[in-house]
Amino acid sequence: MANNRELSLFDSHCHLDFEYFDDDRGEVFARMQEEGVDRCVSVAVDFEHLPRLQALAEQHDNVWFSVGIHPNHEVDEEPTVEQLCTLSDHPGCVAIGETGMDFFRHRVDPALQERRFRTHIQAAQQLGKPVIVHNRDADSESIRILTEEEIGKCGGIMHCFSADWDTAKAALDMGMYISFSGNVTFKNNQQLRDVAAKVPEDRILIETDAPFLAPVPHRGRRNEPAYVKHVAQCIADVKGLSIREMAETSTNNALKVFGI
Repeated sequence: MANNRELSLFDSHCHLDFEYFDDDRGEVFARMQEEGVDRCVSVAVDFEHLPRLQALAEQHDNVWFSVGIHPNHEVDEEPTVEQLCTLSDHPGCVAIGETGMDFFRHRVDPALQERRFRTHIQAAQQLGKPVIVHNRDADSESIRILTEEEIGKCGGIMHCFSADWDTAKAALDMGMYISFSGNVTFKNNQQLRDVAAKVPEDRILIETDAPFLAPVPHRGRRNEPAYVKHVAQCIADVKGLSIREMAETSTNNALKVFGI
């Protein structure tokens, strides 16, 4: 693996505002720097923690954030397009989401998830920002909604991709990016590595989804942005690239999709 000081990595999806990092957030940022992770997007899952996300972006010039409500986050009142647009009026906000469909857990009724998903896409189209899409065990439903809502008008990212090539190709055909997380490094996940090998280099992003899904060799521990280099190395290996090439490519893709 290349000297970390030679790398410039971009963690396209993490949750640094989460309480998991409250005791050592400063050290987490220090380790990011040591491992060549120059930038990251800390992604929203609710409205309650938006002040924490805004503060992170204001305190660190290498952190941006998104605005959105996770498909399985229970709320008393559903967000509106107007609310999402208003809350996104901050220079550090670069995306809408994460939003989407999740049939792995059913905390929120699927019909309500779909309505919420469409609302987020419509807000993103008004704002000209990409949508960060959460899709778990809902491949056909997610692609159907993305197609019907014409995601190409604003662009989007299939976050923590875990589906098959047909799903990836459908998203790519709509102009979306595919983001891979630590699960692509898991020993029993060759099918996902095969998908990564097929995704065009100019559409790949890398992420940690920290504090979740720590990659090998840190699997089972709390994840953090410093570990995104292992995702980069895994994808570089399956595509026959150096990690330096993968870092440069994925960082350029992140800068482009987020408009940074």
